[in-house]
Amino acid sequence: MMKKGNFIGLLPLIFFLVLYMSTGIITGKFDSMPLLLGFVLSAGFALLLDKKGEKTSLNDKIDIFAKAGGDGTIILMVVIFLLAGAFYSIADAMGAVNSTVNLGLTFLPSNMILPGLFLVGCVLSFSMGTSMGTITALGTIGVGISTQTGISLPLVMATVVGSALFGDNLSFISDTTIAAIRTQGVESRDKFKANLMTVLPAVIITVIILTFLSTGNAEELERDFNLVRTLPYVAIIASALLGVNVMVTLGLGIGTGAVIGLAYGDFNVVELFGVLQRGMGWMEDLAIIAIIVGGLVGLMTYYGGIDFLLEKVTSRVKTKKGAQLGMASLVSLIDVATTNNTIAILAAGPLAKDLSEEYDIDPKRTASLLDVFSSGFQGITPYAGQLLVAAGIAGISPMEIVPYSFYSFLMIIFGLVFIFFDISKITKKNK
Repeated sequence: MMKKGNFIGLLPLIFFLVLYMSTGIITGKFDSMPLLLGFVLSAGFALLLDKKGEKTSLNDKIDIFAKAGGDGTIILMVVIFLLAGAFYSIADAMGAVNSTVNLGLTFLPSNMILPGLFLVGCVLSFSMGTSMGTITALGTIGVGISTQTGISLPLVMATVVGSALFGDNLSFISDTTIAAIRTQGVESRDKFKANLMTVLPAVIITVIILTFLSTGNAEELERDFNLVRTLPYVAIIASALLGVNVMVTLGLGIGTGAVIGLAYGDFNVVELFGVLQRGMGWMEDLAIIAIIVGGLVGLMTYYGGIDFLLEKVTSRVKTKKGAQLGMASLVSLIDVATTNNTIAILAAGPLAKDLSEEYDIDPKRTASLLDVFSSGFQGITPYAGQLLVAAGIAGISPMEIVPYSFYSFLMIIFGLVFIFFDISKITKKNK
C-alpha cells in the first residue's frame, strides 16, 4: 500500500528551482547561481521543515540527510567523478587528447565530426550499458574536438551526453532496462523493440541537426597524431566494451596514460602526482553537489514528497491515453526530483504496472514509456549526474549544456507523439 504523501516534501525542490530561476531572470544568465550554493541553501531550508503531524529533532533530520547523502550509489558516483577528473588531466598532460582528436579529424569530414562523435557514443553506451562510463570515456575527446575545431563546447558535451543516454535507455545490460523489465515483467528484447521505435526517429533527426551544426575549422588544422598516445582511450573503450567495472576501466586508462607519459618524458613521477591531484580538484564541486543532492532527496522522501507525486498523478487518470500520460508524468517528475532514472523507474514501476493492467496497456509499452521518459528528463536536468560530470570535464555550467541536448528533447517529444498517436503494434496487448 502506498504511503501517505505530503506536498511539504516537494518544498525543498521548489525552493531550489525558484531560487535558481529567479536569479537567472534577474541577472539574465541562468548559470549565475552556483549549483553547489543553491543546493546547500535548499538543504538548509529542508532542515527547517517537519513531517506533517510530527516534530522531528534537528539531529534526526541531519542523520536522515547524512545517511541519504552517504548512500552507496552516491559515494560510487563521487569516486567516478574523481577518477574521471584524474583521467582527463593525465590524458591532457601526456597528449592523448590531441592525438585522439586529430586521429578522428583525419578520417572524418568536417561536417561529420559531431555526428561521428554521437554515433560512436551510441555504440559505446549500448555496449557498456552505462551513460556515466560513456561520458567519462568520450568527454575529454569532446573537449579536444571543441578546442581544435572551434565548435561550441556546450554543444559538443551535449552531444556526448545524448549519445550516452542512448545506451542507458536501450542497452540490454543497462540498470534502467533491468529496472523497467523487472517491474513490468517483460523480456528485455521486447522492451528494446518498443523503445527502438520511439528513439530511432530521435537519433536520425539528431544526426541531421548535428551535421548542420558541425561548422568548425577542422579542415585548416594540422592533424598530427601519435598512435601510442591514443592508447589510454583504447584501454578505456576496450575495457568498457568488455564489461569491466567503470572504476577499474578509469584506473586502466589512468595507468596507461601514466606509463606512456613517463616514457615520453611528459612529466616525472612527482609531477605525475600533481597532474592527478589537479584533475581530481576539477571535480570536487561536482562530488560535493552529488552528496548534497542525495541528502536533499532523502529528506524529501522522508517528508512524503515522492509519495505525494505518486498520489496526485495516478488519481487523475481516467482513460488509456491518460494512463500512459500519467506513467510518463510520474516517472519524469520523480526523475527530476531524485536525479536518478533507475530510482525513478523503480518508484513509478509498481503503480505503472497497475495502470497498465487496469487500462489494458501492453507491459512492453509500459516498460518502454518508463525508460524513455526517465532517460529523456535525465538528459535535461542540470543537476543530474550525467550533466554534472560532463560539465566538470569541460569546465562549464551544466545549464550551458541543456539547450543543446537535442537527443533528450527529441526522446521526450517522440515519446509524447507515440502516446497521442497510438501505435497499435506497440500498444496491442499480447494474449
